[in-house]
Formats: sequence, C-alpha cells, structure tokens
Amino acid sequence: MPVLSPTWTDERIELLRQHFEAGLSCREIAADIGVSRNAVIGKLSRLNLTRGRTIDDRKVHDRGLAAARAPRTVPRLQYEMLATIYRETGAPMVSGPIDDANRCSLLELAENRCRWPISTPGADDFCFCGNSAPDGQSYCAGHSRLAYRPNSRARVMRG
Repeated sequence: MPVLSPTWTDERIELLRQHFEAGLSCREIAADIGVSRNAVIGKLSRLNLTRGRTIDDRKVHDRGLAAARAPRTVPRLQYEMLATIYRETGAPMVSGPIDDANRCSLLELAENRCRWPISTPGADDFCFCGNSAPDGQSYCAGHSRLAYRPNSRARVMRG
C-alpha cells in the first residue's frame, strides 16, 4: 500500500500564513497551495487565524445590506381584481353568512365553484364550499372577503 503524504506539510502551512497575512482570499490561497478552499478554511480555523472584523464593522455592513434591499411588496392582484369586479357590476359585497347548501367533494369541484376548504383534509366531513365563483376567481364572494383582505394600514387609509 502506498504511503500518502500529509496534506498540511510545514511548507504548506508557512505558505498559508504568508498568503493569509498578505490578504489573499481563501479561494486564492487554495489555488496557490493546491488544496481545497474548505481545507484552507479549516486549517486557518485550527491555527486560530481570523480576519479581524469588529462588531462595529459587522453592524455597519449589515445595515448597509438591509438598506440596499427593496421593500417587500405584498401581491395585491386578487384584491384588485375583486375590487374591479364589484365596482363595475355594482354588486354589493355580501356581508352576511356564507351559504353552505352547495358543498361538494374534490371530484365534484368544477371550474366556476368556490374552492374554499371546509373542515380538515382527511376528516370524514371534509369538503369544499362549492358556491358560484366569479370568472377567474378561486372563491365565492363571501370567501373572497376572507381570503383577499387588504393590510390594516390600507384599511385605515381608506376609512
């Protein structure tokens, strides 16, 4: 059986230290020494060689990343579609109880029927609402009110 040479010889460790002190990246050090990047990272860790970033530097860096991110947007397409439908037809949004006479199973669920689940999937009484849903919508008017609610700030702004 052939004798394997150790990965980290004294010469490689010395090269690692020199490159590290020169400010080379782990990838650059690995390419020059002839080992993997992970091997370089592991050896630097075992030698307690770290690039000193102070806590203040990290905070400034993290704040910079947070400010550079775009604000998170919430999709409003469904809500806007419903608002358009109800404004154009003049049909008032139903605020009473939702009719439960049309409940159906998954096999009975058609394209224009409300897909709002009733009960818990797998339960004996599990079914779908089954009421009539406007074209292109997944839910009837009553369940759309529950599913597509604007955030609280928008509700307050509208009054």
